[in-house]
Amino acid sequence: MASVSTRARNQREPEDAIPTLENGDRLSRTEFERRYDAMPGLKKAELIEGVVYMPSPVRLERHGRPHGLVLAWLGVYWDGTPGTDFADSPTARLDSQNEPQPDAILLIKPEHGGQAGISPDDYIVGAPELAVEVSSSTVSIDLNSKFEVYRRTGVREYVVWRVLDKQIDWFMLRGGKFVRLKPDENGHYRSHVFPGLWLDPAAMIRGELTTVLDLVRRGLASPEHEKFVEQLAAAATKRTS
Repeated sequence: MASVSTRARNQREPEDAIPTLENGDRLSRTEFERRYDAMPGLKKAELIEGVVYMPSPVRLERHGRPHGLVLAWLGVYWDGTPGTDFADSPTARLDSQNEPQPDAILLIKPEHGGQAGISPDDYIVGAPELAVEVSSSTVSIDLNSKFEVYRRTGVREYVVWRVLDKQIDWFMLRGGKFVRLKPDENGHYRSHVFPGLWLDPAAMIRGELTTVLDLVRRGLASPEHEKFVEQLAAAATKRTS
């Protein structure tokens, strides 16, 4: 019969077992990915300035529904803008210490002149042009450490929906700094990076999806959007010629 000490040794994890991710771990991006890949049931974990953040379970009104509204808004724009792409919570390899999962992103495809690339293993490499965070319990992270990471790595526009405060902030990268985008005379935001991407923040906060989508469709019909689509097509043609 095996001794107690022998049984204990047999029950230990093998020496080469991959440790699980834990909130607050300080890791390199390579080690973060190694542990993340070994946890297929884990839905979301982020590496921000070398620290692991694992969010709490998602609530319906504080995150789930607002997140869905953002995706619907971006999806309509993407559908009408060839040369762009959007995604729900994609992993972005920004630098050696930062691998966040923005709640949503919109980017210009690399072959159309976009600044981010796509790795052979299907991750975003570099900063997408637009990142969106839906914030309730994560406001302090999204407007501080993550704000600075996105600014430093070159995210060109950053939208933060502060759900509990009933506010949507839109920041633009200018001269290496994030500055607030000012709404127009109707209280609407108009993207500078993605012409025609218009947002009624008050309607979005109220959950009036029809109003939100009607406005972005008006943006898609604007002359500036038509010109933008032409520029994207020309960029792709130039790369292949």
